[in-house]
Amino acid sequence: MSRPKKGVSQNGGPGGHLSVFTNNQTAAATASPQTKLLSVFNSDTHGRKVYLAGKEIYSEDGKTFELRLTGKIKQQLSVDPTLRPEYPSSFGLTEFTRRATEVSLGKRSLPLLENRVLGIQTPGFTAAVRLGAELLRQWYDVSAPWCGPVYLSSPCEDSLAGIFQAAGIQDIRDYYYWDDKQQSICLEKLLEDLEKAPERSVVVLSASAHYPTGADLSQNKWTMIIQLILRRRLFPFLLLPTQALCYGDLQRDAWPVQYCASQGIELLCAQSFSHCFGLYGEPVGHLLCVLKQNSLLLSVQSQADKIVRSLWAQPSVGGAHVVATVLSNPAHLVEWQGEVKQIVERCMLIRHILQERLRLLGTPGCWDHLTQQGGLYCCIGLNGQQVEFLSKRRHVYLLPSGCLNVSAINGRNLDYVAESIHLALTTSL
Repeated sequence: MSRPKKGVSQNGGPGGHLSVFTNNQTAAATASPQTKLLSVFNSDTHGRKVYLAGKEIYSEDGKTFELRLTGKIKQQLSVDPTLRPEYPSSFGLTEFTRRATEVSLGKRSLPLLENRVLGIQTPGFTAAVRLGAELLRQWYDVSAPWCGPVYLSSPCEDSLAGIFQAAGIQDIRDYYYWDDKQQSICLEKLLEDLEKAPERSVVVLSASAHYPTGADLSQNKWTMIIQLILRRRLFPFLLLPTQALCYGDLQRDAWPVQYCASQGIELLCAQSFSHCFGLYGEPVGHLLCVLKQNSLLLSVQSQADKIVRSLWAQPSVGGAHVVATVLSNPAHLVEWQGEVKQIVERCMLIRHILQERLRLLGTPGCWDHLTQQGGLYCCIGLNGQQVEFLSKRRHVYLLPSGCLNVSAINGRNLDYVAESIHLALTTSL
């Protein structure tokens, strides 16, 4: 009898054992559009290349924006003798969750007064969405796992569908949101899609600064959507990934959340304070749960605790301490609001200047949508071929959908970006 040869096989390690990873797709095949785009940008050696697909807030000098107050608070906390290193509870820093809940619902919100609200700190916005998705599976029906459907806006954040799928919810559907031709939200088609949704469907809605379009629903449109949700017995899952960066005010950005709560609707809301406090290395997220009855609070707390312990055990409290310190101190809050308003005003100024540059260049089309949108992001209105022209011929990088980060445009590259957009629309491709 011949013995098996020792050594490394073609598909495995010593002894010929197959790797458990042999059937995985390559990273290139599964990478997000933003990851692929950044890789191409980094390898580009052109002197005037411009990257407009990032998610961070950028300053006028093209660097990631740092809030002065955040740096100052971090310094103060680092020498505070009362702060001891210790593990927080699975729900995070109590003062943070209390303040995060108040700025979203308002201190006098009826759900808060009736003690039927649960706030949970999470390690970032994505984690807040994931925790909400996990809770939904048991919240709806304790006797059988709930599997959807979940309705996402078209377009939406690339990772959203994957987050719900990772939680075991495979029935993901789209509802119409953005009309490329009209460069606006199409409320009629949006309502038509939600009207067809089965009862108990979850509808994921952007509360402000919709990503990636930057186009938000007016209060009148929100009223119509919430009335449909009530009538059709749907469940709203609201998103606030860049809270305060649309209007420069935490509570104003959260108006849809407050309105839903005032109508007696149960809801989930995933929030992020990373952008508006410049805490990119210390992601600070929050999941807000508004329940119908106080009697449900303990069971939801218990379920949430179980899920959190299996996902991340405890969130980091460094960034949460910064947010809680600012939100609980009136003087800090005024200073922080001043810095945030500067960011919002700069983004709006860029929109106005870009709109005017395109008008002066005689660029085809109407560019009113640039100033009708708000927040960091903007859907410029270019098709796939035109976006490809920008990257290959002008070294200007946008997401494939034609969406960009407004704050990445500055005084040094604005004219070049405007000229590039003009050429993309007027050059024979």
